[in-house]
Amino acid sequence: MRLRTQMKSAPVKAKSTPKAQASSSTKLYGELAIENNKLERFENRTVARRYLIEFTCPEFTCICPRSGFPDFATIYIKYVPDKWCVELKSLKLYINSFRNDKVFHEDVTNWILEDLVELLDPHELEVKGDFTVRGNIHTVVTSRHVKQGSSSAMKSLKKKSQEGFLTL
Repeated sequence: MRLRTQMKSAPVKAKSTPKAQASSSTKLYGELAIENNKLERFENRTVARRYLIEFTCPEFTCICPRSGFPDFATIYIKYVPDKWCVELKSLKLYINSFRNDKVFHEDVTNWILEDLVELLDPHELEVKGDFTVRGNIHTVVTSRHVKQGSSSAMKSLKKKSQEGFLTL
């Protein structure tokens, strides 16, 4: 996997009480799982036909690299698998790993796409970041990947996709 190169937010210093020191040095199992996340895949067992897989991740968070304020989004992922499918728990931990990262909306949407394309090599993949309104501006970033030679064979799937996100 490609390493993200954005700046990580500095850790918050704990108060100097013994209770605060103990709680800041002990990480919870969820924090450890997120820190040690690795996207995983499994073999697509239905290669006889092309089909669409859709995920909605409604609790995405990251940090604005200019203000330091949290950004919230719903991440939509749609893809047509070739030989591989993404394992859901690993996807959940991967998405949660951005929560303390200082990153622009455009970058994080494209990083998610690039990492999934590298892992899965799908026929098509789309990642849409629908970010919560900040400063009276609603940001939606959509990035797409189409494997060379795959687009023309999948036109019938476009009719089945309710919102037509994929360029099939």
